[in-house]
Amino acid sequence: MSRPSVGVLISANGLGFPPQNLARVVVWEWLNEHGRWRPYTAAVCHHIENVLKEDARGSVVLGQVDAQLAPYIIDLQSMHQFRQDTGTMRPVRRNFYDPSSAPGKGIVWEWENDNNSWTPYDMDICITIQNAYEKQHPWLDLSSLGFCYLIYFNSMSQMNRQTQRKRRLRRRMDLAYPLTMGSIPKSQSWPVGTNSGQPCSCQQCLLVNSTRAASNAILASQRRKVYSGNGNGTLIVRQSNTFNGTALWSSGTIPTGGTAKMEQVRSPNGMQVATFSRSQSAPTGTQLPGQNNLNRPGTQRVAILSTRASIPPGVPALPVKNLNGTGPVHPALAGMTGILMCAAGLPVCLTRAPKPILHPPPVSKSDIKPVPGISGICRKTKKKHLKKSKNPEDVVRRYIQKVKNSPDEDCTICMERLVTSSGYEGVLSHKGVKPELVGKLGKCGHMYHLLCLVAMYNNGNKDGSLQCPTCKAIYGEKTGTQPPGKMEFHIIPHSLPGYTEFKTIRIVYDIPTGIQGPEHPNPGKKFTARGFPRHCYLPDNEKGRKVLKLLIMAWDRRLIFTIGTSNTTGESDTVVWNEIHHKTEFGSNLTGHGYPDSNYLDNVLAELMAQGVLEANLKD
Repeated sequence: MSRPSVGVLISANGLGFPPQNLARVVVWEWLNEHGRWRPYTAAVCHHIENVLKEDARGSVVLGQVDAQLAPYIIDLQSMHQFRQDTGTMRPVRRNFYDPSSAPGKGIVWEWENDNNSWTPYDMDICITIQNAYEKQHPWLDLSSLGFCYLIYFNSMSQMNRQTQRKRRLRRRMDLAYPLTMGSIPKSQSWPVGTNSGQPCSCQQCLLVNSTRAASNAILASQRRKVYSGNGNGTLIVRQSNTFNGTALWSSGTIPTGGTAKMEQVRSPNGMQVATFSRSQSAPTGTQLPGQNNLNRPGTQRVAILSTRASIPPGVPALPVKNLNGTGPVHPALAGMTGILMCAAGLPVCLTRAPKPILHPPPVSKSDIKPVPGISGICRKTKKKHLKKSKNPEDVVRRYIQKVKNSPDEDCTICMERLVTSSGYEGVLSHKGVKPELVGKLGKCGHMYHLLCLVAMYNNGNKDGSLQCPTCKAIYGEKTGTQPPGKMEFHIIPHSLPGYTEFKTIRIVYDIPTGIQGPEHPNPGKKFTARGFPRHCYLPDNEKGRKVLKLLIMAWDRRLIFTIGTSNTTGESDTVVWNEIHHKTEFGSNLTGHGYPDSNYLDNVLAELMAQGVLEANLKD
């Protein structure tokens, strides 16, 4: 099918919703550690909706509809997903979309990852791609959604604008997502970044927040219609007619009769800004997807100069990398900046984006000191072969007490009543474990079918420990699947922001590539280890040293890292963090992984406690 030569540049607020009295498509999503909402499949969403209708405060066993999700349970009351074998909890939400959008039609867009398998796009990106596909655009620029990718529909490929790498993508039909009618509750919002509730301060979020602020300023200025200086230091800005009363590049072309030209204007205070004015001298044309978003057809000049003057009030500032460098301005930011400036003829001051300070100043070997109260400066872990442990039922019996008279309530593993047989009857068979037997965990007192506990243990690390699916209490010593590596720790004579009176504990993790063992997702297959050695930082105070001792214990138990799929790159069979957050930014907190963060030490202690790493287990 031939497509027109006009591509599309999407706007960040392009997803709308129908009125409240119309049907909506329901998509359940979970929040990953990078603040991105990932959708469940349509089949899983139908299952969740069915359970929701019966009991809005109950639990959803995802393994009943998808075998790959067997370890996961959603608690509808707290709106969290719980993984039974690791104790990991993640927020979930019930999101709503237009019935005519991709999820309402059962359309799924996916990209091919490095493992030659297909990964679905986030739902908002999927909807945006489908909208452009239906309008027969030949290409789509995802920069406005925070991704530096171009989608080419003719070749069904995705290209990274920075690396020029291409991947295949595909469009497939699946089950349509469930519909709901009536009043729709307001969307839920969850804190992204630190647990302190502060917004994420990564470059992408800074960009989005700056762009929103700029849009609001422009709309307010359009209503006021104030575009001239008064001689008292106010910016002099020429009104642009290029896009007066028209959509912002709605068809991807410049309006007939002229092109936009950016001119330099000097304000009375000497500050240089850039504006757009109408030019009739150049012919019209169409934009090519490979071009920088500011390099639109026709004659355009960009005069973006540095200044020591302060940015006047009301002029939105957008952080830009390589502002005065030799490299080009980031295409995504440049495109949005061009749109904002053309829309109202207002100046948008491009400022340097702050760079994270990842490492301290150079430190000589003589200045590096051991941490007082901790023996040694290094821990190594070797490959730990699985022990010939006792039978799973023996491990389960070690932590439970038999219940003679079972209460008439649900077993939260199989969701069957405790007075009936386990839901795993016929699926799992163990000698001496009858499907109707019920046991009570010793410390917390929660009751389950014995066969359900055996099934949960078999699906985990099989290390001789159990974790209660209800209260997350750990029985025994929980260990992980961290591959072999080395952990170093020492004191350096520099201070962290917020801890100026203390020196700094530096932790260096180093894990080489290797072959996966029997406890890993793909035994016998090679795994990668990106970004090592990894440097992490703690303040050298009493609480910081306590955290270090517990991190050493977690390292010895192989709980710091694991092998899985990177949510950042999509690479599978690689070493990833294992739910114990570390601070990898030394002198700033632009990514949310640095200082100052007054709650970090308390938060990481809680995360270590959730993994069974307790202060009571520390040796004197």
